[in-house]
Amino acid sequence: METSGLAATHEATGPWWALRRLWLGPSTRLPAPRNLFLRYAAPIALLGLIGLAVSNISYLRDSRAMTAWSALLISVLTIGPLILAVRNPVVAWRIAYPMLVVGAIGAKASDAWPWAPVQILAFLAGMLIMAFTQDTSITVWATGFNIVIPFLFTDSGNAYGAALLFAAVPLLGDVVSRRRHSRAELAEQTELTELERARRAILEERTRIAREMHDVVAHHMSMIAVQAETAPFRVSGLSDPARAELATIADSARSALADMRRLLGVLRADEQQALKAPQPGLDELSALVDKARQAGVELSVEATLLTAVPEAVGLAAYRIIQEGLANAARHAPGRPVRLEARAEDDHLILVIRNEVGADGPATDDNDDGHGLRGMRERTELLGGTLRAAPDGAGGFRVEARLPYAEEPAQ
Repeated sequence: METSGLAATHEATGPWWALRRLWLGPSTRLPAPRNLFLRYAAPIALLGLIGLAVSNISYLRDSRAMTAWSALLISVLTIGPLILAVRNPVVAWRIAYPMLVVGAIGAKASDAWPWAPVQILAFLAGMLIMAFTQDTSITVWATGFNIVIPFLFTDSGNAYGAALLFAAVPLLGDVVSRRRHSRAELAEQTELTELERARRAILEERTRIAREMHDVVAHHMSMIAVQAETAPFRVSGLSDPARAELATIADSARSALADMRRLLGVLRADEQQALKAPQPGLDELSALVDKARQAGVELSVEATLLTAVPEAVGLAAYRIIQEGLANAARHAPGRPVRLEARAEDDHLILVIRNEVGADGPATDDNDDGHGLRGMRERTELLGGTLRAAPDGAGGFRVEARLPYAEEPAQ
């Protein structure tokens, strides 16, 4: 049975809310049919219902000896809720349920059930629509009220059969509804899976583009900057305007490199929202160390002269330390780890050393393209170097040298 988000929230308050909503609460209106076939079929269905009403009038006049106007009124109140159930099944039930009492008036003792066949069919059809579209708790309450009626107006032999019929139809609607929702959820999950695959393909392509830009364009831009800066020392007899022009070219190349690093960060970002969030730096180093120790890493730290580290360098350093500690915990669990972070001249030096565990030292191959490879890429994006190798004393050592770079102009 269909349960909207608002209905699910209300249903969580308990079954008494469902009872109140069944009799007094507002009813959820169903959307109008949009299928052209249903719209064209509606007039035909309406003619069929009119035919049923006429048949019911004839039945009431013949078997109950009712007047024409009484039979007409009861037939309208019997068939009308079925029309109303297409858009508002709860309100339709509120009308059809009392009509079960009215429809039993004047029944013969020889009748198995005191209701006209048309009334039974219309009522069961309305219950089927309710079970298919409304909350389970509401339908359960309605079914409970329905099965009481046969025991009040029929003999005990036929009451159980009528009560079973009144319960079986909502159960059928519930089964069909759950099956429909299961298929819809499966289709939605399949769509989400396809979207995730497409998103991953896009991220992989962006990563490939970023790698190509770094390996080709950034390399040439670096060479331009280096050649422009060293030209005054390699070429003699340059005039002052030429030296100034070369200095301008070098500055422009450095600025382009800084912009490219920022662009590469955008290409490598998993989600655009992440770009707007504050990025971690060495100010959060203590929190990172605490988390590592809480995870069981035996970590000793020596960090000095880290107050003047630029933001880009601080972010790269934070990620390198984060990955280094994760590698140490993954490949050498329970072994001591030492972290050193210090500033030397215009470089930030990071050293992460741990004893080699049972899995052996971490390598790019073991990390399946991540880990040390990502650390090396971050280091190279800043023009630094990274060395990761056994230290010859039973341990594995990762050393990164990150040069300080001027922040790109905003």
